[in-house]
Amino acid sequence: MTKKRTVADRLAEALGAVLGTTELPVRLRGWDGSITGPAGAPVVAVHSRRALRRMLWSPGQLGIGRAYVAGEIDMEDDVFATFSALRTDSRLAQEKPPSNWSWRDRLTLLGTALRLGAIGPEPEPPAEEARPASGNRHTRVRDAAAIAHHYDVGNDFYELVLGPSMVYSCAVWASPETGLDAAQEAKLDLVCRKLGLAPGSRLLDVGCGWGSMAIHAAQRYGATVVGVTLSEEQARMARKRVAEAGLTDKIDIRVQDYRAVDDEPFDAISSIGMAEHVGRAQMPEYVAQLDRLLRPGGRLLNHAISWNAGVSTWRPDSFIARYVFPDGELLNLGETVSLLESRDLEVLDVEALRQHYALTLRAWVQHLEQNWDAAVAASSEGRARVWRLYMAASALTFEAGDMGVNQVLLQKTGGEQPPLRRTAWL
Repeated sequence: MTKKRTVADRLAEALGAVLGTTELPVRLRGWDGSITGPAGAPVVAVHSRRALRRMLWSPGQLGIGRAYVAGEIDMEDDVFATFSALRTDSRLAQEKPPSNWSWRDRLTLLGTALRLGAIGPEPEPPAEEARPASGNRHTRVRDAAAIAHHYDVGNDFYELVLGPSMVYSCAVWASPETGLDAAQEAKLDLVCRKLGLAPGSRLLDVGCGWGSMAIHAAQRYGATVVGVTLSEEQARMARKRVAEAGLTDKIDIRVQDYRAVDDEPFDAISSIGMAEHVGRAQMPEYVAQLDRLLRPGGRLLNHAISWNAGVSTWRPDSFIARYVFPDGELLNLGETVSLLESRDLEVLDVEALRQHYALTLRAWVQHLEQNWDAAVAASSEGRARVWRLYMAASALTFEAGDMGVNQVLLQKTGGEQPPLRRTAWL
């Protein structure tokens, strides 16, 4: 007698088609309570037919991501264990695009949806999905909208995720036991030393976030700082923190596009986690502008994520492009260095921090999960789900070596000679 196929069995067919595998690395629990998959594997629960319908309309990681953000799919076990299983066996992060699907794949998914009663109109995407402004990418208006989508989700939410340091970029860890706040302070101090800051130095912090770099440079090194951001929420909190630190005479926080800064010269420029928003086509303009703002002999530190695995950038239909970094573009390290030194900027040092970002992301996920209810109250459940999904998946991507993060230090010609060795800032 043929065994009746359960909802979980049917879902396994559908997910297998989406992930491009015949043997799932996770267990699936259907909305009827049925379960299938290898014993001991992490459990993914599918609560609704709507989740399957999303995968039918948007095959690949976007449909799965939408279902997770909407609460139609859940991970019953540790998020890192679940994603590790998916990455190891199915490469969820780099699955083939739907345009490359075979007819067999499409028919498998459609047949499963028919049998489970999931056929219907395309569900509305969750409210947390970005809806980019019309027009060309990386215009000032569209860049401002993209930044607002990611950063203007509530300062209270970011405080819960980032902790007291309020630094939203890769920390520098002496060891995994260092602790996030100490590792972030070490990163800020390393940047100041690389830039050669001293009392009276004038620093431009491009993409200043909540003001942590500006405050550290002014407090510890006596620098005067101009910090620019496109996020109104970030600027509001940064100004408050500057005032509380008694540094309003030394730090000017502006809501301003870096392309509009015109009060040069600066002795140093820090760009930490900002170049990812610039775009490949605009990188020459970015470099030319920062070069123009630097005095002869001034230094620039560019801290940015890179592709390590031959991938050029996120596809527009990927989860991270739709929900996390709309219009974001990543370059590989070679491209970045070539563009940065294409004018009269000399490369002094390149430091890879890939493993450090994995540790940083794991710490942020831990903060989010420890403060889950408060994070949901500060934003929305969907937003908290987006951040959990993207940060956990990104941590594993850095650990696997598919992405890196690098600090490139440059000095403008025409001033004093750079130090003979990097021991000057280590």
